[in-house]
Amino acid sequence: MQAVFYKEVVMAIEYTVQIWKEGEHYIAHAMPLDVMSSGKTPEEAKNAVREAVNLFIATARDIGTLNEILEECGYYVRDKETVSPSWISVEKQQVELSV
Repeated sequence: MQAVFYKEVVMAIEYTVQIWKEGEHYIAHAMPLDVMSSGKTPEEAKNAVREAVNLFIATARDIGTLNEILEECGYYVRDKETVSPSWISVEKQQVELSV
């Protein structure tokens, strides 16, 4: 029996980060993965969400759900490259409420 060795594949997964302030903290939201984290500055929040995304991806890979999660988020593979969802627009909108 001959041993088979598989080369590890490196994928690049693009995501968009929204950052806003809540009280004394900045919140960073990675879309479309729906991963969030926070920090005392916008830069800390951005670094924290990057770490959270890496942990999220690693955990999903380790438990065998990464492909399913990426597909649900709109990612797909074409020519051995991960294609991210195409954003048409990112807009700030509002709704009026009667209180």
